[in-house]
Amino acid sequence: MLKLLRPAVTRILTPLGRALAGHGIGPDAVTAIGTLGTVVSALLFFPMGLLAAGALVITVFVLFDLLDGVVARLGGKGGTTWGAFLDSTLDRVADAAIFAGLILYFVSRGDTLMAGVTLACLVSGALVSYAKARAEGLGLTCDVGLAERPERLVVALVAAFLSGLGVPYVLPVGMWLLAAASTVTVVQRVVHVYRQTRKR
Repeated sequence: MLKLLRPAVTRILTPLGRALAGHGIGPDAVTAIGTLGTVVSALLFFPMGLLAAGALVITVFVLFDLLDGVVARLGGKGGTTWGAFLDSTLDRVADAAIFAGLILYFVSRGDTLMAGVTLACLVSGALVSYAKARAEGLGLTCDVGLAERPERLVVALVAAFLSGLGVPYVLPVGMWLLAAASTVTVVQRVVHVYRQTRKR
């Protein structure tokens, strides 16, 4: 579903991308701005308990992950190897900041159990991304899995937003589901790569 929405969101972001490209702002700068905004917002809003506001602001900066591609295309340069590396690396930084902010939120409320569950989300999410990167570095494919990065971000941000609006239990439930889904995804990717190696 999220992959189907990507072209529509890209069309919406095109005017902004054209304006940025026209002012000489490149895709790498857009990527860096998006990451910096996400990190600052997550580590500022979430620990303070401003979950709804934090989720909204972070969502805006997360959209820069699509905007950098739009800027690259409209700037006539297309994607570069460096740009792809920078984007993937900073994605990990942004993800870590979001879950670190939620961990600090739970810690500040004395909820060590949910802090641990959210830490599991952070670690398993990193393993999901690493498994794919390592497999592709070995010349294998690894696009399988229940919870890829877009799904993980949607669950975390929607749960945080609804919790900030006062919806009870939604954030703990979201973190438990995300921890489970991410762990399943890691297993799926390990099995998928193992099967490929057995065929060689």
